Amino acid sequence: MAMTVRLTPELDKKLQVIADARYTSKHALVLQAVEDLVTSESKTERVLESVERTLERDRGLLTRLEDA
Repeated sequence: MAMTVRLTPELDKKLQVIADARYTSKHALVLQAVEDLVTSESKTERVLESVERTLERDRGLLTRLEDA
């Protein structure tokens, strides 16, 4: 799906400097940044789900440790 991204002039200049240094386009940098964000959020969600499962599984043990 196509989408328009409007950058401030300052951010656009900074992005262009990075793109020039990496010999790539601003478009490619934005796509990579979005991909990185989606991957990071997915990992965070999986970690939080794992913690929740562990807390549920070990609730009794954790309660006993609190009381010790």
